[in-house]
Amino acid sequence: MGRILTPVARRSALSQIRHVSPVGPGAALGLVEKVYDQVERDFGMLAPPVILHSPAPEPLAACWLMLRESLLAQGMVNRAIREAIAAAVSLGNACPYCVDVHSATLHSLVQGRYAAEISGDRIEEIADPGVRRIAAWARASGTRETAARHELPLPAEQAPELIGVAVTFQYFNRMVNVFLDESPVPPQVPAGIRPVLMRLLGLFMRPAARRAHAPGASLGLLPAAPLPADLSWADGTANIAEAFARAAAAIDRGGRRSVPEPVRDVVAAELAGWNGEPVGLSRAWVSEAVGGLPPAQRPAGRLALLTAMASYQIDQPLIDEFRRENPDDRALIELASWASFAAARRVGGWIPAARPAGPALHEV
Repeated sequence: MGRILTPVARRSALSQIRHVSPVGPGAALGLVEKVYDQVERDFGMLAPPVILHSPAPEPLAACWLMLRESLLAQGMVNRAIREAIAAAVSLGNACPYCVDVHSATLHSLVQGRYAAEISGDRIEEIADPGVRRIAAWARASGTRETAARHELPLPAEQAPELIGVAVTFQYFNRMVNVFLDESPVPPQVPAGIRPVLMRLLGLFMRPAARRAHAPGASLGLLPAAPLPADLSWADGTANIAEAFARAAAAIDRGGRRSVPEPVRDVVAAELAGWNGEPVGLSRAWVSEAVGGLPPAQRPAGRLALLTAMASYQIDQPLIDEFRRENPDDRALIELASWASFAAARRVGGWIPAARPAGPALHEV
């Protein structure tokens, strides 16, 4: 079945991406080809949230390192728990695409209604108290105030795995909101058929999700780098610390290429005072924040700020405005990647990384 569906999945993945032209599998070379090979082998398909990065090879490799080592690689926390975190974080960020994909994968891995209760924002109805605690923690992690009210749901030694998934999806949710539609199911599909297609997606993903994936297999895609202080929560689990250190360095290099330093300074200043709460529908705050930038840099400033703090507001006019000064796809991906990761790093910094000693939870 997998061999039959893989070409279909490839075509579908490419067609879902907007604003940029992704590299097709047959045209992938060098680093892009290496990442594609690993993604298809370990994730089960060329996932659109990954391949949308392909016009910018280093951010492509960076996002894959974070995704593979936090979500896929074997560790103390099993894949089903990680999928529950991915779905719940995505729910908190109003990223229906990621909620659909990771709820479908969770449903294919475990019995029970956990996936439906998470995707339906009914976490309080989850019967298993351990799963309910994990999903509530992940759902709440996106704002400083709610994160502070939810202690780490598993022992501290498992914090790098849990926070790694949460930070990874803080990043991916923003990129997906900018570059993908609301669902992996095309909008023209009748509503009654949608649940069937989502179950099929889960079944398609299940073989790869059930396989054991050796930690660290993606790390050679990017050079070693020191772990930044704001990612210190990853310290203690070698493959996750290495993945985030290398990814941070690669994304920062892209940011220096494609995001002017004054724009990076404005985004850093705004994020320093941001607590994760929605900024509202008005963009007046954005105009005020970029007012001190040179006129030619204001489109980049607006796009970066909204990607970081209100990615659901990105629309075609904002993209077009940025492209008048920066027409190539690589610049757009590098700016969005840098801004998304800046916000994800901010969120990771306020998630409590310890809890009182207690029993580890290995199974859902």
